Amino acid sequence: MEVAGEAQPFRLFSNKRTKLKPKPKPEPEVQTLLEAQIPNPAATAVETDNGDPEPAPTAVSGTTQSDDSAVKDGPGESNPASTIVTETSQSDDALPSTATFADLGLSQWLVDSCDALGMRRPTAVQRRCIPRALAGEDVLGIAETGSGKTAAFALPILHRLGEDPYGVAALALAPTRELAAQLAEQFRALGAQLGLRCLAAIGGFDSLAQAKGLARRPHVVVATPGRIATLIKNDPDLAKVFARTKFLVLDEADRVLDANFEEDLRVIFGCLPNKRQTFLFSATMSENLRSLLELSGNKSYFFEAYEGFKTVETLKQHYIHIPADGKELHLIYLLSKVNQKEDPTKMAGDCIRSAIVFVSSCRTCYFLDVLLEELGRPAVSLHSYKSQPQRLSSLSRFKSGQVPVLISTDVGSRGLDIPTVDLVINYDIPRFPRDYIHRVGRTARASRGGLSISFVTQVRSILDDSFH
Repeated sequence: MEVAGEAQPFRLFSNKRTKLKPKPKPEPEVQTLLEAQIPNPAATAVETDNGDPEPAPTAVSGTTQSDDSAVKDGPGESNPASTIVTETSQSDDALPSTATFADLGLSQWLVDSCDALGMRRPTAVQRRCIPRALAGEDVLGIAETGSGKTAAFALPILHRLGEDPYGVAALALAPTRELAAQLAEQFRALGAQLGLRCLAAIGGFDSLAQAKGLARRPHVVVATPGRIATLIKNDPDLAKVFARTKFLVLDEADRVLDANFEEDLRVIFGCLPNKRQTFLFSATMSENLRSLLELSGNKSYFFEAYEGFKTVETLKQHYIHIPADGKELHLIYLLSKVNQKEDPTKMAGDCIRSAIVFVSSCRTCYFLDVLLEELGRPAVSLHSYKSQPQRLSSLSRFKSGQVPVLISTDVGSRGLDIPTVDLVINYDIPRFPRDYIHRVGRTARASRGGLSISFVTQVRSILDDSFH
């Protein structure tokens, strides 16, 4: 329901519509994810008396639901095209925890690829979501960081691609350049035996070269919303590249569906065909995603590994209450323990191989980078003022172990999978709980142990004014 003064969240699935009062100057409504399509010759929009086009049939149900005539179910009737299956980690699992990737119904070459990459058994989110995706359902998966969400949508896509390897089979959207680049690497690794052609369309690189690469119709396109929308607007013919796209993926969907990407998403969704599957995955549930779930009009599957905000059990979380002018000293002391057997919290036996320091601004990130360099402490930084090649170079040096410390703003908090990160330091406390979840989720991944330390410089006391 629209509330005056509040932004409407993007709607992923088609939904029943109620009658709306005509407006003197109607504003274009936010298109639903499954309704923003290339016009279908068999279901084109019809112009009404007031000049406004009626919407074409929804992409999933195939029934026309205009604003002036809502489809109503009778008592006890249900809409077969709007079935949602909801499961949590407490629900009975159709497959045992000892199941293999072959048991999920994947092609043998994919099973071999997983084995070659050290993926022996599917995780809970993979066991739940992959069979549903192979069955043709839309999937919304919420699971903790490091739980294998990327493979949960990449493997079904590659399975179908092996059956029909022509055209752009999938478009995957990510909120940050670094996450998009990592997704492209993971797609290439999993699809190596297929000879997968994957294009990463992200800012900071030559847009002309990316447009040429897109025109060659790679199997998978991984992009940030801003860059792919810009490419389409600069060359409208590129919209035809997505005419046969079978899958749309929103990784870190809560961020992709933020209002900041609204205009870009309109451009992108307008290029996609009616018949496709949509996969959304995130570590945190947002109000936007909740709205999408409630308004789902397709046969969809929703798996939520937990409710609310949760960190993995293998993560040890600590905080240090210090004065604001003592943060640098405490940081230098903690980082001096990296690559040593001694743990900063005096838990003997743990070895800290590398650490990520999260800050709230580019200025602080740059300051700490210079400070550590002056003190002879090897470190790299990651923030939005760096060029994209510089950002990827910093990530590459950190991931390869050349440098043990990464100083980053929140651009590095989403989805990045760096197995050797043992320590996360919140130099500045994040504003929102979900940002904290994503930050500390860079460690303790894939059932490994990890440690997070937060610097607390202010304590708010809630007092009633009547006490004074």
